[in-house]
Amino acid sequence: MQLTAEPGSGPVYWAEHAWLNGTVEPGVTLETAGGRLTAVRGGTQAPQGAEVLRGLTLPGLANAHSHAFHRALRGTVQVGSGTFWTWREVMYRVAGRLTPDSYLALARAAYAEMALAGITCVGEFHYLHHTPGGTPYDDPNAMGRALVEAAAQAGIRLTLLDTCYLSSGFGAAPDRHQLRFHDGTAERWAERVTELRPDATTRIGAAIHSVRAVPAGALGMVAAWAEGHSAPLHVHLSEQPAENDACRSVHGCTPTRLLADNGVLGEGTTAVHATHLTDEDVALLGGTGTGVCMCPTTERDLADGIGPAAAVQRAGSPLSLGSDSHAVVDLLEEARAMELDERLRTRTRGHWTASQLLRAASEDGHAALGWPEAGRLEAGSLADFTTVALDSVRTAGPLPRLAAEAVVFAATAADVRHTVVGGRHVVRDGVHLLVPDVPAALAEAVAAVTH
Repeated sequence: MQLTAEPGSGPVYWAEHAWLNGTVEPGVTLETAGGRLTAVRGGTQAPQGAEVLRGLTLPGLANAHSHAFHRALRGTVQVGSGTFWTWREVMYRVAGRLTPDSYLALARAAYAEMALAGITCVGEFHYLHHTPGGTPYDDPNAMGRALVEAAAQAGIRLTLLDTCYLSSGFGAAPDRHQLRFHDGTAERWAERVTELRPDATTRIGAAIHSVRAVPAGALGMVAAWAEGHSAPLHVHLSEQPAENDACRSVHGCTPTRLLADNGVLGEGTTAVHATHLTDEDVALLGGTGTGVCMCPTTERDLADGIGPAAAVQRAGSPLSLGSDSHAVVDLLEEARAMELDERLRTRTRGHWTASQLLRAASEDGHAALGWPEAGRLEAGSLADFTTVALDSVRTAGPLPRLAAEAVVFAATAADVRHTVVGGRHVVRDGVHLLVPDVPAALAEAVAAVTH
């Protein structure tokens, strides 16, 4: 196999095995220049001077749904019983303590953890905009810029999904915890987010927090902003049955129908969770080509339920994956959980192949975040890739041709050996090169906002 663009002049890598177009190929040379792949050649010996990547090299993984500050909740919210709504109260307390500086430190550490897990791009569903009382910072985008800087320092790409959040529920005023999420009106949200600018490793997108938090009359404005700026649009959808019940009570329809009637659905939109859908909802999402981001580890951690991932994909929705609340940060676990949860629900096996799950974790995730030039190992694509060990206690044994199956169904983030972004190592041999001690950075940042 040979795919060639211009001659390479950047680092050259040689992958012992690589996942190319859904197939595991041995001996793959990856040439780079200007942060992109310029040649991909299978069946080769390692060129002299090439960086050797032992294991299975995959396109960089895309974490399509993140709330970086939720990383501070790990462990804390596992104490005792409860529901999503009791969990939310703990989350609000942490949200109230963050400043631009403490958020930078926490997000930098959380994004570094993602790089160690093979994630090269993250979609940050960002609604923590203002001071705790709701007063804007001197720079109204101080919190968003902290996230941009955090991703840059951690060495990964970011799509900042700046989130419109106006109501505590179907027109009700925001409560005291939500004041810092609140821009007052959709017009003011649009004015603020328009001041954000993309750069080489950052893209700006939009998000509707939920139909609870954005009144029906404002949904179209957020969608229009995203369309006018060619930006991805994400929305939490039907995460809780209570949301569906309240929407029917107020609007006489499901949240999915409300979004459809207000011009929100479409190929540029990704619905996150989509857990509690009707058959009509599934048809609306699939028929409009709206993507669906599944977050299985969060959905099970919060006891939210198992979303109809197979059904929405059959209907026409591309699937992506996210770690959401960061109960764990492991896109391989998210991928296999989607399949294993479907097995539990249906009591049948084999809903997705390993290659299909890897595509959701890479190419389709990048597309959902507005990076269509990433997520594939081919000439012209961004030189973002990750290598998973095939000789750990979890992955040793299967034949090389079954490496994708071994990685998807047995490997964990701990098996990631290398992460390369823009042709340059961010993680080498399991060590982050930009954040020297990620566990210490996490411990310090979490302590600053929880103790």
